[in-house]
Amino acid sequence: MSVEEAIPESRPGRATRRRYRGLVGNVKMEDYSLRYAPTKYRRWSEYAVATTALGGIAYLADYAIGASIAVAHGFSSALWAILLAATVIFLTGIPIAYYAARYSIDMDLLTRGAGFGYLGSTITSLIYASFTFIFFSLEGSIMAQALQMSLGVPLPIGYLIVSLIVIPLVMYGMTALSKLQMWTQPLWLLLMVAPLVAVVGTHPGILGAWTHFGGSSKSGPGFNFLAMGLGAGVALSLIAQIGEQVDYLRFMPPKTEKNSGRWWLAVLGAGPGWVLLGLLKQLSGAFLAFYVASSVGLTKAVEPIEQLLGGFRSFMPAGALAAATIFVVLSQVKINVTNAYSGSLSWSNFFSRVLHWHPGRVVWIFFNVGIALGLMEGGVFGVLNFVLGFYSNVAIAWIGAVVADLVINKPILKISPPYIEFKRAHLYAVNPVGFGSMLLASAVSVAAFFGVFGPDVAAFSPFVAFAIAFVASPLIALATKGKYYLAREDLLSAAVDQHHDDDAPTPAELEFGCRVCEESYELVDIVACPFHNGAVCSLCCTLEKACHDQCKQPGSIIPTAVQLKITGAS
Repeated sequence: MSVEEAIPESRPGRATRRRYRGLVGNVKMEDYSLRYAPTKYRRWSEYAVATTALGGIAYLADYAIGASIAVAHGFSSALWAILLAATVIFLTGIPIAYYAARYSIDMDLLTRGAGFGYLGSTITSLIYASFTFIFFSLEGSIMAQALQMSLGVPLPIGYLIVSLIVIPLVMYGMTALSKLQMWTQPLWLLLMVAPLVAVVGTHPGILGAWTHFGGSSKSGPGFNFLAMGLGAGVALSLIAQIGEQVDYLRFMPPKTEKNSGRWWLAVLGAGPGWVLLGLLKQLSGAFLAFYVASSVGLTKAVEPIEQLLGGFRSFMPAGALAAATIFVVLSQVKINVTNAYSGSLSWSNFFSRVLHWHPGRVVWIFFNVGIALGLMEGGVFGVLNFVLGFYSNVAIAWIGAVVADLVINKPILKISPPYIEFKRAHLYAVNPVGFGSMLLASAVSVAAFFGVFGPDVAAFSPFVAFAIAFVASPLIALATKGKYYLAREDLLSAAVDQHHDDDAPTPAELEFGCRVCEESYELVDIVACPFHNGAVCSLCCTLEKACHDQCKQPGSIIPTAVQLKITGAS
């Protein structure tokens, strides 16, 4: 069965009619992967959304990252590296989480309207997709190691198993994932805390001894400024995690005077607040690596399964392997469903814009998981520090450009529109503000990462990326006078602002029928289209191949009837 069908129509002013059915037409499977999440679909409570978002923070890569930083650079440098990275990630996550939750859009749609343009953000879709499959492969490798140790499953077979088991769980999107994360969260928290409490409780003075852990660092446990920079660069690779958080936060209910406190607590706690739990897990990984290093060696100590096995053995020797395996499997399922889910959203956005083709979000789950499986089979875990250190330069350049637009260009300079515009009909293909600043920052920081500017700058290359992107974005915005934010007059902008008023949920009368697919959508998801001579939804606009962006061409006239219909309804 085809997942999308376009049937030619003979009526004047319309080229085709499109029917969404199969995978695209199944709302629970599609999960509004290319759209604004409408009010009627956002039926979850603030607590449910926040718990689902935080459920994805169960990943064990934090343990491996914290351990690898501590082993490579010693206790003091690792501690300050982790704290520094967490501070940067928390601060940059605040505006991203707020705008995504307020405007009910995912990271890809947010980036479009935050200075990158409609096609310019395809590059960031690739960066984001890379984040999801890199971390899927890292998490899957950890789970496969646990299966090998506990059940004797060969690693190549284990990689295949951990890849396949997440697919059916992700197919039904937020509907299934919200239940999975809420039901498994209490057990996961118990298993996370138990080995730490046990080790500290059964080994008096061990926390003090931990501060003298030097790992393989030549400077031992003492503080080294360059080592801190190198370690922070690895930890900063997680900065794109905010994208996975807002992929869930877009389902937050509208903010009202009644739920304002709960709304803000959920957005801040499950948005930038994820990094507080990440910080604790990285420190836990560093601590447990120190604890097991004397028995398994420094190389094995960075593997979470070895860390957890040592922790559980401190109070339950007979069942330690079973407990560690259960915790690893539970953690990896909780995070890899999120990696697969967010990856499917990102690939959907990328290919729909480039090819004007959308077979359904579910198709891209298989694509994303397939790439991750290839990385696992290729042994990505063995080059963890290099992969994450390099990736963080590009990821933080992207995030820096987005944050600069949200906190400077919009509220201070007032050059960027005050709302988030994500629809193709209103955006230039490329906006040099975000796109240009990201490319500049990435180029300089990657060169720094490979030592072009010396070892001192190389150690802090991710910070170079953020600084350049954050400064370049407003400078380019001023130089271009904001010309490339909106490609044509947006007749709906006033209605969009009214629609997203903090104390005003969307009224039902603001729904419009799309002239192409003939489904009804809220006003924020509709554009006035001269090619189809009527109102068209954002997805039909995205997938239209024949219009050649007619609405943005000089002299293009939006039909008066369409204007009157839309402004009259608002």
